[in-house]
Amino acid sequence: MRNLTAVVIVSAMVVSFSSAWAADVTTIDEMHQDDDGLTNRSMAQNSQSHMFDGINLTEQQRQQMRDLMQQARHERSPISISDLETMHDLVIADKFNETAVKALAEKLAQAQVERQVEMARVRNQMYHLLTPGQQDVLEKRHQQRMKEMRKLTNVQQSSSLQAVSSTGSNQ
Repeated sequence: MRNLTAVVIVSAMVVSFSSAWAADVTTIDEMHQDDDGLTNRSMAQNSQSHMFDGINLTEQQRQQMRDLMQQARHERSPISISDLETMHDLVIADKFNETAVKALAEKLAQAQVERQVEMARVRNQMYHLLTPGQQDVLEKRHQQRMKEMRKLTNVQQSSSLQAVSSTGSNQ
């Protein structure tokens, strides 16, 4: 049971790691353009990059943000394919090596933390390219998303508690 749990956790971590990396490489070039040449869409289409959704950007702002993303992309260290292969080998090994999995998981997690810090730095620079009015719109949208997330979290917690209580009463 312990090995199965570890395999599930490691697999989820690898998927999470891969999807987070894919989110990081999403660029401003993926923004859509209106017919008049100004953007009225998001900077990226993933959950981590909804920060700038609905902000009308000028062409100059778009170019500055593109430049920031290109610079960050060039400075970013690449994902270690060999580490992902090693994790896969550890997961399918005949004998589970918890120490090796933990060490590699910590290495992968640290690399992910460094990527997230770098992306937060870039998003901070992008935020400061916005006008005060654009920043206000951004803050209002952020507050609305947080309100929706709190509501969703409360619904999920309520349904989890109901599931636990109904399971407990059936025993």
